[in-house]
Amino acid sequence: MNAPLTTPVALIRSDAEALEVAEKLATSFVRDAAERDRERRLPHAELEQFSRSGLWGISVPQEFGGAGVTSVTLARVIARIAQADSSLGQIPQNHFYALEVLRVNGSPEQQRRLYGEVLAGKRFGNALAELGTRTALDRTTRLTRSDSGYRIDGRKFYCTGALFAQRIPTHVLDEHGVGFLAFVPREAEGLELIDDWSGFGQRTTGSGSVVFTGVPLAEEDLVPFQSAFERPTTVGPFAQLLHAAIDTGIARGAYEDLLQFVRHKARPWIDAGVERAAEDPLTQQEIGKLRVRLAASEKLLQRAGEFVDRAQAEPDEASVAAASIAVAEARVISTETSLLLGSKLLELSGSRATLAEYGLDRHWRNARTHTLHDPVRWKYHAVGDYYLNDRLPPRRGTI
Repeated sequence: MNAPLTTPVALIRSDAEALEVAEKLATSFVRDAAERDRERRLPHAELEQFSRSGLWGISVPQEFGGAGVTSVTLARVIARIAQADSSLGQIPQNHFYALEVLRVNGSPEQQRRLYGEVLAGKRFGNALAELGTRTALDRTTRLTRSDSGYRIDGRKFYCTGALFAQRIPTHVLDEHGVGFLAFVPREAEGLELIDDWSGFGQRTTGSGSVVFTGVPLAEEDLVPFQSAFERPTTVGPFAQLLHAAIDTGIARGAYEDLLQFVRHKARPWIDAGVERAAEDPLTQQEIGKLRVRLAASEKLLQRAGEFVDRAQAEPDEASVAAASIAVAEARVISTETSLLLGSKLLELSGSRATLAEYGLDRHWRNARTHTLHDPVRWKYHAVGDYYLNDRLPPRRGTI
């Protein structure tokens, strides 16, 4: 169950303040991150602290009372939290995604009301993906008209954050096959949340199932969704930017743990001729290579955020395509770097690093799980086609 809302929600007013708050929270969250992962202890208390800090409202535009931080800042916040605990970094991803859909397609009244809920401390989860469909983009959850509004029927999976949310934005199709995002209240009749996520990584994201059985929905809680991809908008690259931020945060967390373990706990190889593992020249070389890859990942993440910011300010075919490609480049390198660092952490730290008491295996497990969100191989294809043939990438949430 969600913890009661007992403390007032802070109002963050600037990018600098958002980064400062994220740094303080990350320092707190990292302390028990390995234990939460090992025991699969769902982070109810931590999420309450996270959302009451005001960070979940930082993308709310200034005209609606929020800080309206840049996408660069939002990505840095997500990366910093993910560095400390990548599950906590991922849980708000779809919350911010829903707020971007609301910014792009919501009516002024919907924006005022739902942004207001977020600033008051409410968390949005998600119920977008489905199992058993022909492709990952197919949906079967239906929206039908009723005497009092609408009803929703269907089943969703990979519903990250839904267990912890006060609203669950849900992708539904009407009788004409047109997609909408339904902002379903948690307490709605016929809504069932199932904690059946059993992934070996990202274990505390609560990414289980949501079942809708005749769930009633008021018309004012229905926001157009499909049209966000029928014209140039930043919904797709914005979503992918946050995924890149999560992976970049995982990579940074693995890197920092690698340095600490090699300095203080790893034993030198018998034939290294040194007293400390940190003095092994081959280990130093590998650390150097990893540091360069990490620096490149973080720089490309920042660059991608800058492209998204420009496209949000002036969305057109060219700016949105450029943002999608820049974000795809960041996703590619963050995927590869997070996996590489998670693996090298265990290799360079030695067999002691595999002991459960250290929890260092979680970085690779978390990276391997999260980077499967959508295939990187297609991002290479889109990037190459863009630069080689001037062909714009498709408009969808995976690029």
